Amino acid sequence: MWQQFKTPLVTVVVIFAALFVYTKLAGPIPFFINSITTTKTDLFTQEGQGQVTAVPDTATIDAGVTQTTANVTDAKNQTDSTVNKLITAVKKLGVSDNEIKTTNYSVNPNYSPNTIEPMGGVMIPGGNNNITGYTVTQNLEIKIKQTDKTNSVIDAVTANGANLVGGINFTFSDDLQNKLENQAREIAVAQAKNKAENLAHAAGLHLGRIVNVVENSNFPRIMPMAGVLSKTDQAQSSANVTPGENTVSITVTLYYETY
Repeated sequence: MWQQFKTPLVTVVVIFAALFVYTKLAGPIPFFINSITTTKTDLFTQEGQGQVTAVPDTATIDAGVTQTTANVTDAKNQTDSTVNKLITAVKKLGVSDNEIKTTNYSVNPNYSPNTIEPMGGVMIPGGNNNITGYTVTQNLEIKIKQTDKTNSVIDAVTANGANLVGGINFTFSDDLQNKLENQAREIAVAQAKNKAENLAHAAGLHLGRIVNVVENSNFPRIMPMAGVLSKTDQAQSSANVTPGENTVSITVTLYYETY
């Protein structure tokens, strides 16, 4: 039996002896362990919405002049003269130069229609278009920082020759807009957190940290109104437009880890 186990035992002893000598001379034998990291991708999400309503503190209106005459010089001179008059009028109401912006200036020829001539029993266009006059149009955007003067500005521009009036829009100034957005954002986040906590409790989940936030904003749309006013329209009674209220709405989605 000794002969049977002699060779394996000697082999084992030799291996351990060799390892002992190696570690004494070369140091410990390095061992490598592969590290595997797993990431949890399932997240719990909840949405909240915040809305804040306030009275607008800024108004903008589009006012313009369009004139058609037989020659371009007259059309241009009449348009320019009328625009200067209405600009002077709104400045007297406290509107500054940087609150009046030209948004369009155009000069367009007007043509007579083609004549229709018969040819072999078939009606075809005949002759060339002839220029019958020119139309010059200038449009202004007027910003009014004191909304209680909106009706006075409308009355002033129409009384001084504006025959294109519309695009009346009540908005928030930048400072007020930012203030309302922050208020709506706080309401949205608080609502989302409250809903998340209640739902997680009902479902038996434990919420971890918030790992992401997504925000969507919804601001009042501009509803332009425009039209050409006749002289009769311009002579009618004073304007009566009101700012009403605008609402700033923000939706926030929170992403939680769960455990």
